Amino acid sequence: MDKRLLNYIIDVVMGIAFLICFITGVFKMPKLMSSILANYPSFPLRTVSFIHDWSGVVMGILVLAHLALHWKWMVAMTKNLIKKK
Repeated sequence: MDKRLLNYIIDVVMGIAFLICFITGVFKMPKLMSSILANYPSFPLRTVSFIHDWSGVVMGILVLAHLALHWKWMVAMTKNLIKKK
């Protein structure tokens, strides 16, 4: 697979995982959760927690893949920054 296409796919899926993790994290906030549960007692808190946890794991794996794809660039940039100082 072309490295650019792989990078694009990783970035898009990582962005989706971030949005899911962020939104479910907001729903898990204690004050918001108490008001939601007061109005919607059948709110699926366990499902939201499950989705939050797994989207975080997926995002973490994709961040590691992203860093691996850009490792040579990161090393080169670090060397350039150190040389400039």
